[in-house]
Amino acid sequence: MRSDPAANALFLDILTSHNATEVVLRLMNEAGVLGRFIPEFGRVVALMQFNMYHHYTVDEHLLRAVGVLADLESHRKAEDHPLANQILSSLADRRIVYLALFLHDVAKGREEDHSLAGMEVARKLGKRLGLDPAETETVAWLVENHLLMSDTAQRRDLADRRTIETFAATVQTLERLKMLFILTICDIRAVGPGVWNAWKGELLRTLYWETEVVLTGGHSAMNRERRVAMARKDLRQAMPNWSDLDFEAYAARHQQAYWLKVDLAHKIQHAKLLNMTEVEMPAPITDIAINAARGVTELTVIAPDHPRLLSIIAGACAASGANIVDAQVFTTADGLALDTIVISRAFDFDEDELRRANKIALAIERSLLGEIRLQDMIAGRRDQRQERGKTFQVPARVTIDNTLSKRFTVVEVSGLDRPGLLFDLTTILSKLELNIGSAHIVTFGEKAADVFYVTDFHGAKITSASHKAAIKRRIIEKFQSVNEPEAKVA
Repeated sequence: MRSDPAANALFLDILTSHNATEVVLRLMNEAGVLGRFIPEFGRVVALMQFNMYHHYTVDEHLLRAVGVLADLESHRKAEDHPLANQILSSLADRRIVYLALFLHDVAKGREEDHSLAGMEVARKLGKRLGLDPAETETVAWLVENHLLMSDTAQRRDLADRRTIETFAATVQTLERLKMLFILTICDIRAVGPGVWNAWKGELLRTLYWETEVVLTGGHSAMNRERRVAMARKDLRQAMPNWSDLDFEAYAARHQQAYWLKVDLAHKIQHAKLLNMTEVEMPAPITDIAINAARGVTELTVIAPDHPRLLSIIAGACAASGANIVDAQVFTTADGLALDTIVISRAFDFDEDELRRANKIALAIERSLLGEIRLQDMIAGRRDQRQERGKTFQVPARVTIDNTLSKRFTVVEVSGLDRPGLLFDLTTILSKLELNIGSAHIVTFGEKAADVFYVTDFHGAKITSASHKAAIKRRIIEKFQSVNEPEAKVA
């Protein structure tokens, strides 16, 4: 049957059907037919993913991803993804996205990189299923690059022109951009409950629109100015009690990047908080939001910006036993930092979590005022990091790159996540007299992937080989001091 053109055409029809695609594929999988007909899929049936990020086995993740795509196409999630629904209807060949999504993790469990191995599987299977060479090559490209858009959106500075140019050079065509955008949404949503959120959605949409401008030679369906204007209009409508004069004065406090990267709910929250600073600001302001759906707690900190601000906030969280899993950092035109720190939830009941969050917020405020010594408080928690290191082994890696930004040197650090990691990293950068222009903090289960856009204190890139070596050495030493496995530098 695997060599029968009619059988292969029938399978492609099932995969791309508008009628209960995920249900049919799941029944085929449970019956053992799917793994026999597509042997590469059979190799990942019941294959565990040994990390804290993925909630499901590989085959279950792939089936759920196809199901998310079917839901999008049937407009069952139209309110969550209006842009995705709009793009889906404009695709030249929807079959390509379905097949790429079905295969994007099919090569996991092998020694080689699963994206590269999956690309070869896609080339072989595309031909077998009757796709022409151009269609097959597009499927293979999507499988090879299925992590590219997510990584770029979450780990790069989208306000940096070089980020968009580099991403656009890889994508090359508008049709590929559309398909990769759809695939990325479905992939993230199929990882597990609470993994997808509005924050990630806003970042992906920003990357999509910014790249579309480049790929269309400036003739985008929605340019940056129009998107900023729409974002300001949405916030204005959500703040009916403000006068036009007050709102215009407030809107002028934010850079373009803020309007493009922050979702409406957070913009409303920020407007209310920042409005408090118009009267007086005797001390830092810390706001708490319990997000039960994601299983996290958000702490929004407003304080006068300075080079060590992020380090102090991270240190206060570490001293309080809070693990930072995400962060979004902005600075207003009048010099106020607007930092949203996302920490892992510790208690099941909101009342207990709120009490804990209030203690963390107090620690942040007291630290910013210089009332407590963070190093002394953090020292007592070092043993907890070592215990976690015995459970997970994630090799640390440090990369320093001057090609990713025109203004900044990009320092990228990945390794085992633990309470206090962000504090350790920002403290090291500060002691090395580096100024952090922006920070992009992401965790994938037990793995942290922190990216810092830095300059020296004169505002220049880090070009000295000895300076680069010192940065790498200090970071690697910090990982090794808590019993990390052998670290790597690049």
